[in-house]
Amino acid sequence: MYMEDSRTDFVALLTATSGHRSVSRAVAKARLTLVRSNLIFAIHCERLSRPIRVSFRDQDGTVLFEHPVHKMSSPQNNLICGIWRNVHKPYMKLLKSDQLHIALIMQPRSDAGIHGRIVKHRALFAETFSSVLTSTDPDGTGLGGIAMLTLSDVEDNLHFIIMFKGLLNKNRSLIPVRVQLSYRDRPLREVTANISTHDSSFAEVMTDLSNEEMFLLSHGQLEISLDTDSRNAGRISGIITAKKTCNTIQSVLSGGNSLTPTKTGAVGSAKFTLHDNGTLEFQVQIAGTASEVVGLTIETKPRRRHMRNILHDITSDYRNNFAIGVSNNLNGREIHMLLQNELFINVATKEYEEGELRGQISSLLYSGLQARYYELPIPLAGQFVVPPVKTGSAGHVWLSLDEHCHLHYEIVVAGLNKAEDITINAHLHGFAEIGEMDDNSGEHKRLLKGFYGSEAQGILKDIATELLQHLNRGTAFIQVSTKLNPKGEIRGPVLIQNQCESKGFVIPKEPEYEDDLFHEIKPDPEQLKKDPNSCFFEGQQRAHGSQWTPDYDQKCSTCSCQKRTVICDPILCLPLNCTEIVHVEDKCCPVCRDIIEAKNENKKGSDQVEGCYFDGDRKWHPAGTTWHPFVPPFGYVKCAVCTCKGATGEVHCEKVQCPALPCSQPVRRNASNCCKECPVPEIPPFDHTDLMQADGPRPCKFGRHVYMNNNKWHPEVPPFGEMKCITCWCDEGSTKCQREKCPVLTCENIVKPHHKCCPECEAVPSYSDEDGEKLKSQPKGKSVWDSRPLSD
Repeated sequence: MYMEDSRTDFVALLTATSGHRSVSRAVAKARLTLVRSNLIFAIHCERLSRPIRVSFRDQDGTVLFEHPVHKMSSPQNNLICGIWRNVHKPYMKLLKSDQLHIALIMQPRSDAGIHGRIVKHRALFAETFSSVLTSTDPDGTGLGGIAMLTLSDVEDNLHFIIMFKGLLNKNRSLIPVRVQLSYRDRPLREVTANISTHDSSFAEVMTDLSNEEMFLLSHGQLEISLDTDSRNAGRISGIITAKKTCNTIQSVLSGGNSLTPTKTGAVGSAKFTLHDNGTLEFQVQIAGTASEVVGLTIETKPRRRHMRNILHDITSDYRNNFAIGVSNNLNGREIHMLLQNELFINVATKEYEEGELRGQISSLLYSGLQARYYELPIPLAGQFVVPPVKTGSAGHVWLSLDEHCHLHYEIVVAGLNKAEDITINAHLHGFAEIGEMDDNSGEHKRLLKGFYGSEAQGILKDIATELLQHLNRGTAFIQVSTKLNPKGEIRGPVLIQNQCESKGFVIPKEPEYEDDLFHEIKPDPEQLKKDPNSCFFEGQQRAHGSQWTPDYDQKCSTCSCQKRTVICDPILCLPLNCTEIVHVEDKCCPVCRDIIEAKNENKKGSDQVEGCYFDGDRKWHPAGTTWHPFVPPFGYVKCAVCTCKGATGEVHCEKVQCPALPCSQPVRRNASNCCKECPVPEIPPFDHTDLMQADGPRPCKFGRHVYMNNNKWHPEVPPFGEMKCITCWCDEGSTKCQREKCPVLTCENIVKPHHKCCPECEAVPSYSDEDGEKLKSQPKGKSVWDSRPLSD
């Protein structure tokens, strides 16, 4: 649940910093909302093709977080939606002190894009209209602006503030600027002023807009422009529309919120979409009313008690419990009130002529749940509880099953009695048969979340097979229980058709570019030192849960930090089934030549490369390749093999099928092995009594093995196998171990042989200068490993 009083709004103006032709005239407005530790962002772009990622950086350009841009993650083509979850406290300090920057990146291995600084701005709270201002000048690199606008509470006065970049001539102390409102190049209003070259924004009010101007404002036909003189040089302009966000405009209609509260157990659920041309699309569901619905209206708050002020009557669109339609005649004032959460929707019935149900129309903050855009919420009503509950509360919920068969949910409730219903609990139930409600019905019940207030959202994992079957058949339901009604106050039936029982583990195609998408968040090193779970490795402090490639082997190893322990795993290469094997320069495992050729053909025909991004190892895998998945903290899982499906971009992972064994008691030779093997005949155990009585040096027992005096060995440590970098020896009955000390390497080409501990210099042909003296390569880096005795 996101509380209104716990949110802070920020804005950024993004423009180009270089002359790259794909972004030179691009401009974007980023509107950001910090709720607790989550940063929700909506970015409106103009003159920009689809970027591949959103990048957050500090003032030095260090990447702190990156978010990939997917095709279907936003409701509009020129709008990017996303969330930076669990922002670290040091980064929140940067954000609140205007030291955080945001960028839209266009290419995988380039910084080409548009950038801007994130600032807290006083205009965001009241903003209801906005515009992104661009330049028509082909040489106007970095030129752009954003306008934030709102109406006065009573009069039709248009307040605005324009933030801009690249417009002012720094050689002059004061510069005359002009702001125009126009319709199809016909000027309607004009404001002029002199501003300082140090200013990056300009604010003014245009008073008493005419009926024509208010009409054009509501229909997205007013243009606002800013220029520095009358000759059109340095001019930026844009169309004014209702402010663009990724939020959902919705309403829960309950009896408890009626002008005269009712308790009939009925529910209303409404979802709205406001378009740039001012049309309002609505979808309303009503269920469980005490009598026939006779009125459905959009209203303002009553001017006097129980004196309703109806703006739009949409009763004619209501039939069979639904009202679906479009209202084309909203004016600028009504759009302003809609986006300020000042409108209501009212349901009148024969028994309750003034209203049996009523709900405030409000914006629900973006949560990342895609079901909000494409599906209607499921109504929750007291009438759906068995037996029915006469309550004044109601609710609705969005639900979806993802590719992992995890259930995402978002619940909104209204009309609860705050004095009695302090604690709310939501449950997901499934029943063996519809209507069997007694204790022997075989009920499968899962607690979703306890929550306070009016909203709850989360993810339910590890769903029982029976519950998935009920979801598929429509015999499951969501129920919200309260202190007053612990066995259920409101409920809604749930139908989500799925194939979760039969399908394998599938990860859908996400990005369409070849690169690491999620850059590791780089916490403040000083903060990391204070974290008791962080790790120190190769001279760097690493966060708990982080992954990286070690300096000693950047191609064939993956390391992770797990509660002060660094675990490094060699990449496991699968055997290949092809006639010709190729070793790719920057890859650890060899690949089949036909895969390389197919990849090259795709590159020739398209800018996009077929392949899959796997979240486990955070790497791009070419189409057709197979690999063992990397699952922190367990490393590479030998019991599963993943395949990249080139046609769909999906990653399909399956469990390894172990061969049948002829022995009756197979064993797992190594803890990290997937399949068991038949045991090897054991050597008779060493007779310790003979040695105890002997006069010679005593042997050593290490693990399950016994070693004679002066014997040396590399210890076996499950699940990692033989530790090549540690050598143990037996010293008259006492086991001693020491880590091998690797030499300092100053050569240019450093390699790490697979079966050795230390990296080595690769043999590179020497060459001579003009005088015949041999030259040495300059070192790229050094590798120093400490030598530490280990206790037995």
